[in-house]
Amino acid sequence: MNLLRSFLRRQGSPDAHAEDADGPTEGAPAPRLIIGLGNPGRDNAHNRHNVGFWLVNRLARRYGIPLKTHTRLATIGEGRIEGRQALLAKPRTYVNRSGEAVAALARRYSARQEEILIICDSLDLPVGTLRIRPRGGHGGHNGLRSIVSRLGTSDFPRIRIGIGRPVVRGEPSYDPAVIAEYVLSDPPPEERAALDHAVARGVEAVALMMTEGVEAAMNRFND
Repeated sequence: MNLLRSFLRRQGSPDAHAEDADGPTEGAPAPRLIIGLGNPGRDNAHNRHNVGFWLVNRLARRYGIPLKTHTRLATIGEGRIEGRQALLAKPRTYVNRSGEAVAALARRYSARQEEILIICDSLDLPVGTLRIRPRGGHGGHNGLRSIVSRLGTSDFPRIRIGIGRPVVRGEPSYDPAVIAEYVLSDPPPEERAALDHAVARGVEAVALMMTEGVEAAMNRFND
């Protein structure tokens, strides 16, 4: 069934937001929109800032969900993850304007904020660290900041993958220019291996969210 039709059908029923029979055992909604943050374009594909795209790409390959639908704001694919309907999306708005795509998708698919899973990088976590939260602030991440602004809430689950901070003269840097160059560059091989491992764990975390909920994934996968 087309995901949009499914959402509209559920919206029109008395228990529109009741969980499906195969929903998470913890009682929390499973993610319906799984959105990885990153910048479009071949030149950006391997940048640290695109780790959210990497995870969505990995999910698409594992579950056979083609990312072939291109809208003005996002590249999307519909399919099933662990038996549940889901939409994978990669915004085409660039990270700093991610909220435009996320808000548009939320409206189109009638998704509540707790059904929207955002996947992004984090400067404040060590390289390769995986951190899952059911809600929270933007933590200085411009993509999350944009999403919070557009949705009017920060009550949406997120997976953050640590990319570490750039180091200048032996100290972590908070200089915006240094940070911009860092996140928009490719990690060296040893860091890429750590990030790939975190992405693989993130795929398993999403699978668990679908069957047992966000809390179960936090308990099992948070570093």
